[in-house]
Amino acid sequence: MLAEMRIQGLGVIDDATLELHPGLTVVTGETGAGKTMVVTGLHLLSGGRADASRVRSNTPRALVEGRFEVAPESGAAKVAGEAGAEPDEDGSLIALRSVNSDGRSRAHLGGRAVPNAVLSELSEQLLAVHGQNDQLRLLRPGEQRAVLDRFAGEPVAAVLEQYQRVRADWTAVVRELTERTDRAREWAREAELLKHGLDEIEAVAPEQGEDEALVDEARRLSDVDQLREIAAGAQHAVSGAADGDPESPGAMGLLGDARRRLGAAEDPVLLDLDSRVAEATAVLSDVGAELGGYLDRLDADPGRLEQVLARQAELKNLTKKYAADVDGVLAWAADARERLAGMDTSDEALAALAQRRDELAAELAEHAQVLTKERQEAAVGLAAAVSEELAGLAMAQARLEVVVEPKETEASDTSALAVGDRTLAAGPDGTDEVELRLIAHSGAPSLPIHKGASGGELSRVMLGLEVVLADADTVPTLVFDEVDAGVGGRAAVEIGRRLARLARTHQVVVVTHLAQVAAYADRHLVVDKGSNDTGLTRSDVRTVADGERVAELARMLAGLDSTATGRAHAEELLATAASDKSKAGPAKGGRGGKSAAANPR
Repeated sequence: MLAEMRIQGLGVIDDATLELHPGLTVVTGETGAGKTMVVTGLHLLSGGRADASRVRSNTPRALVEGRFEVAPESGAAKVAGEAGAEPDEDGSLIALRSVNSDGRSRAHLGGRAVPNAVLSELSEQLLAVHGQNDQLRLLRPGEQRAVLDRFAGEPVAAVLEQYQRVRADWTAVVRELTERTDRAREWAREAELLKHGLDEIEAVAPEQGEDEALVDEARRLSDVDQLREIAAGAQHAVSGAADGDPESPGAMGLLGDARRRLGAAEDPVLLDLDSRVAEATAVLSDVGAELGGYLDRLDADPGRLEQVLARQAELKNLTKKYAADVDGVLAWAADARERLAGMDTSDEALAALAQRRDELAAELAEHAQVLTKERQEAAVGLAAAVSEELAGLAMAQARLEVVVEPKETEASDTSALAVGDRTLAAGPDGTDEVELRLIAHSGAPSLPIHKGASGGELSRVMLGLEVVLADADTVPTLVFDEVDAGVGGRAAVEIGRRLARLARTHQVVVVTHLAQVAAYADRHLVVDKGSNDTGLTRSDVRTVADGERVAELARMLAGLDSTATGRAHAEELLATAASDKSKAGPAKGGRGGKSAAANPR
């Protein structure tokens, strides 16, 4: 859970520390006081986009620091460990994000500089922020399908994974078959050129490194007389005259004389030197023998030189066309063979691809049908759960419908898939379109939620969705940014009651303008707006309790904190909230356990 957050230089907040409760923490304050900076800070800690306009005036940078309590074996701890982050002395994890006034930002985790993406990955394990932007996003068809899949959990996730795996193979085969069919003539011309090149190379049959070996051999054959003179002179110096002339003993003869002299001595030092001279004699003997062999092989062979030069000409003809050297020519040939193997446009190859396409299409259609069935079953549960929430949000007659309908398409569509007797669009997330619809009251038509609900009703529908989805969310901390906008009266009390219920299994942070919601808080934070000596607006965050909390709720209710009526109403709200919470049991938010709704079916 998020135990503490410090904000410096962000918007109107100069320097504030928020100590958060493991259950329900509410953040209130007058309009413009800077409540939303709390959520902005959480977005920054989550690796969100940095906005230089959020940096406080006359401040070089904004800084947000969060202290998270994480279990040692949790996914968040794994992300931190892979990034090289170190936990604090008490085991908590410190995340920090700074934004300079020029827009540049930096991120740190556990005392180590990390990319923003690491904070984003960490937040996926720790935080889920639900705000007004999230409501608008939920109106998009793709997001509505994602909402249903998230609610459904593993039954849909497992089938969707199988569907996506088969679809990847199916689309690859369809693409290859289309390409081979459409490019048959072009590939035929290219294949002819490749075959001609391969025939030419295979006729010459070059060997790896052959061109370099021929250069060395040609040099030897061209310089044979000079090489013989050098080798013969070296052999004479090593082995002496061939006729054993004592006047020309060579190095071997001189070493033999040295050994005879040393061997006659009785001095151990000289005898030791004798053994070393023997080693030198053995080395020179080998050198002399190798020089003799070299001379035997070094015959002038004009015919061989002519063959080498002719072979070099053949290889040069290949290196002019295909590569800089023989090794490159061989690499070109290997690549050409591989390309030819993939350019088979024969009837047999096309038929084999078409058969594979049809087999994969049949398998994909089966997965698509199962996916649709699982989604339709989950849709019933999601609709019932949200409708139940709406009943407690002063929309007793309203019902939510979650419609799952396979999307039909034309056979000419590249993603067309035959499923039963229908042709459906096989997208990356299945063949289904998901739409959330609202029946506002008995007798009302079923309409898409953005058409069937007023502004206030839409807020309550969205909140019902958020509560149901959050209840199935396994991340420990849930943040709600004024999702109660447009709601008041008895419905507002029900919102507070539901958020308090949610705080029994999660840590919940709520930015709200409703006293009915704030009354249910386990910890109440107030953002106060004021000004410093220079007249610059600044805000601070403080924890309120007892009398201060009554005054803040009275201000939220009536705009005044000193009227007896306002305070009495505030005290009544607090008493009602305390009674509701005592009946429900103590909050257990932030402990990291999964709620019972994590698998709704």
